[in-house]
Amino acid sequence: MRRLLSLLVVLLLPALAWAQPQPTLPQSPLSIVTADGKTHRFTVELAVTADQMARGMMFRRTMAPDAGMLFDYGRTTPGVAFWMKNTLIPLDMIFIDAALTVRYIHAKAVPLSERNITSPIDVRYVLEIIGGDAARLGIAIGDKVERRP
Repeated sequence: MRRLLSLLVVLLLPALAWAQPQPTLPQSPLSIVTADGKTHRFTVELAVTADQMARGMMFRRTMAPDAGMLFDYGRTTPGVAFWMKNTLIPLDMIFIDAALTVRYIHAKAVPLSERNITSPIDVRYVLEIIGGDAARLGIAIGDKVERRP
């Protein structure tokens, strides 16, 4: 009986994680100004602790069109890497340096993939938005990010 109970716990744990409500993260306005002068405004959740960064956008089924999640490493960091395990929606990952310049974009990361997505350059921030939106909005390397408190 004890083994059966242990097996049930092991099998049900992942299902329970999917059902857990998302923790509420602090939010902040953020804008990206493209080379053609257009400003695209987002309301981003701020992932700053190790736990917040590890969970990221996992288990979410939707994201508002003007929403995102900003990962702030607190300093310029080499080899920032992400994966899409337990992430249900495609994401664009926008890698941003300390001067708030877009340095690299990984478009349309595949949901549930365990493939590492690594920035080829040192960055301080990573912004996740809905997959395909960077191209749709004309966001490109060299664009400027504006953070407002």
